[in-house]
Amino acid sequence: MQTSALRSPAVPFALAVTLLTAFLVLFAPLSASAHDALVSSSPESGGTVDTLPAELTLTFSAKLISGEGATEVVVTDPDGNSVIDGPAVVDGAIVTQPLTSGGGAGEYHVIWKVVSSDGHPTSDEYFFTVATGTEATPTPTASAPSTAAPSQNETATPEATSTPAPTATSSASAWLWALSIGGIAVIAALMVWYSVRARKNGTTTDSDPSSER
Repeated sequence: MQTSALRSPAVPFALAVTLLTAFLVLFAPLSASAHDALVSSSPESGGTVDTLPAELTLTFSAKLISGEGATEVVVTDPDGNSVIDGPAVVDGAIVTQPLTSGGGAGEYHVIWKVVSSDGHPTSDEYFFTVATGTEATPTPTASAPSTAAPSQNETATPEATSTPAPTATSSASAWLWALSIGGIAVIAALMVWYSVRARKNGTTTDSDPSSER
């Protein structure tokens, strides 16, 4: 009788250990993949620079995939106009985006999208401020003789269209960590509860006079 009472809590305790092991195996890769994130930037998020720099750099915590379409950076001025000058260049974990000169003062918007070496895409956005800026000087033009007004049949010059910026998505690292910590806490609580219950059952069995017969 005493031996049976002491061994019965071992089954749920072993089950709790199995659940904890399975939880760690399933969610450990997800937590690790959330580590690939932006470490630093220049200009930095929320920072202020005197004039618009010649390039913007993004440094990440892991090596990035540099295939076609894997990396995209969009930088717009206070009026919403793009100030990028060519495609972004990926070198390991660093992304360099050339910028145009002559940017005015105000708040600039940066949207980036990259793919880490494990194949997981991630994107985000931030803002920085240009304090003074450099206004472009208009080029003087020589006076030209007046010309006849264009006929109504002439085709108007088409307006330039802007390339839509990539949509920034929120990182999933926060809820992954919260889920992992919560799951471990619940399973640990179950293990403690079963352990205490086993001790109580053992004490009750030892003190029961009927068990000695």
